[in-house]
Amino acid sequence: MRIAKITAATVTTAALALGLAACGSGGSAEQPPTSSPSAAASGPKFAGKTLSVWRLGNSNPAAATYMEELNAEFTKQTGAQVKLEWIPWPQVADKFAAAATGTGPDVTEIGNDQVPMWQSQDALTPITDIAREGDRSQIPQNLYGYETVDNEIYAVPWGAGARAVLYRKDWFEDLKIEVPQSWDDLVAAAKKIQAEKKGVDGFAFNGGSDANHLLAAFAWSEGGEYAVKEGDKWVGKLTEPGFQKGFETYTGLVTGGLSNKANLTHDTTHIRTRFANDKVAMYLTAAWDLSGIEEESKGKLKGDKIGFFPLPAKTGGVAPSFFGGNDIALWGTTQQADLGKEYIKLATSKTWADRYAKEGGLLPVYPDTLQAMNEDPAQGPFAQAFAKAKAFPADPNWSEADATKAVLQNAARAVIEGKKDTATALADANKELEEILNQ
Repeated sequence: MRIAKITAATVTTAALALGLAACGSGGSAEQPPTSSPSAAASGPKFAGKTLSVWRLGNSNPAAATYMEELNAEFTKQTGAQVKLEWIPWPQVADKFAAAATGTGPDVTEIGNDQVPMWQSQDALTPITDIAREGDRSQIPQNLYGYETVDNEIYAVPWGAGARAVLYRKDWFEDLKIEVPQSWDDLVAAAKKIQAEKKGVDGFAFNGGSDANHLLAAFAWSEGGEYAVKEGDKWVGKLTEPGFQKGFETYTGLVTGGLSNKANLTHDTTHIRTRFANDKVAMYLTAAWDLSGIEEESKGKLKGDKIGFFPLPAKTGGVAPSFFGGNDIALWGTTQQADLGKEYIKLATSKTWADRYAKEGGLLPVYPDTLQAMNEDPAQGPFAQAFAKAKAFPADPNWSEADATKAVLQNAARAVIEGKKDTATALADANKELEEILNQ
């Protein structure tokens, strides 16, 4: 596998105030091509063509409507039809891997931290020529850290999204619990709810495919890091005190009784379902889960019954959120690069990118729109979390360590199940992480 040198943007609090973070949930559907006979008949440049597009996650009503209207506008402008397919997040890695060695889409949504890995396998086509033109020149440069490899840009930021704690507001009100301002407050609230509601996770442990979003918040708040680049080599930092303290808070969710041991491998999608069925009081996620919860609870959980607050750091203040994002990219095997670029240009124009973010429960990548949303009480918890956001190692092999090999998830399970102590588990994980990142 060709390993490319990553040009990662320097992340500062000031820059982060302009835009950041995301990645999503489940659901699947394929939609037929959209078309406009009148557009095709009038003879636009791409009339008669069909562009295949992948969206990742849940085809909920708001997202489906957005895509229908975006695709209709694209057809109106170009005459081309769009074949849209939704790929559930748990299936994304396998779907992308298959497409990298066979036939993939023309255009795809992609998690920004996934860009280096798929670029290293020639699965993405550079789009440097359009990435900073027009409206896109307003997108902060720091958002192109993962997307820029050897001075070429392989994806355009589409939406940002920090994570915060989703909680049962109605339970808090019934039990006269104040919104937690500290980690001790959160633990006390979780235990009080568990005392009243048997079989409920006070705060859900995430040990699945997106587990590092929760673990990272604990580790980063203690000053820990996963790995740092020293020269041309990645050096693991999992055994250092800061990371170890955060890891102990993470595993302590289960060993301390806040989360049920039976749910060790659950990711956010599973936790969301349990939350919708009155089995979880609090968990770390983003606003994109709201529509799924409303659907899975058959309309019972919405509005004033649920809410968000920033995850408190054990050391005080707000815990950092993952510095991620949802991008849109041109697939490496596309035979329709020019048409695909037209789609990306339309989707990432300010009008459509702002809608993508707002209607998808994300934060916008355009600074003025984001600033306005900072004043929105519903977005406040996410803005606070993402003001301190950080990134995972910007290396093509991070996805292998995070999802494929599940290095930290396995370490956590070994500790929780009593197979290893924390020091041994992290030493073993550190060695494996270094081997993966430096291969």
